[in-house]
Amino acid sequence: MSKMNEVAEKITEGLEKIEDGVVTGYNQIEEGVVTGYQKIESGVVGGFNKMTDKFVGKFLTKEGETVEEAKARIAEDQKAREAAQKARIEDSLAASRNADKRH
Repeated sequence: MSKMNEVAEKITEGLEKIEDGVVTGYNQIEEGVVTGYQKIESGVVGGFNKMTDKFVGKFLTKEGETVEEAKARIAEDQKAREAAQKARIEDSLAASRNADKRH
């Protein structure tokens, strides 16, 4: 039995070494993929932001207004449009419900 235990122990040690190697390799691949993705993402977002800043600066700023001020104004305008749209929808739904109650 002791010879069998020695063989089993050696097999177990060998499997553990394989496991450690596979896990280490997997972790290195994972780190490489994540790092690569983050670099690509950073480059794409940075490029997009540069492009939108140039567009806003060229076409959407008012005289004397900075790009940041124009973006803030545009965001406020968008919120106001969305609020107005929501109010119109709610009014329309309320009118529809009232019309249904009358019939």
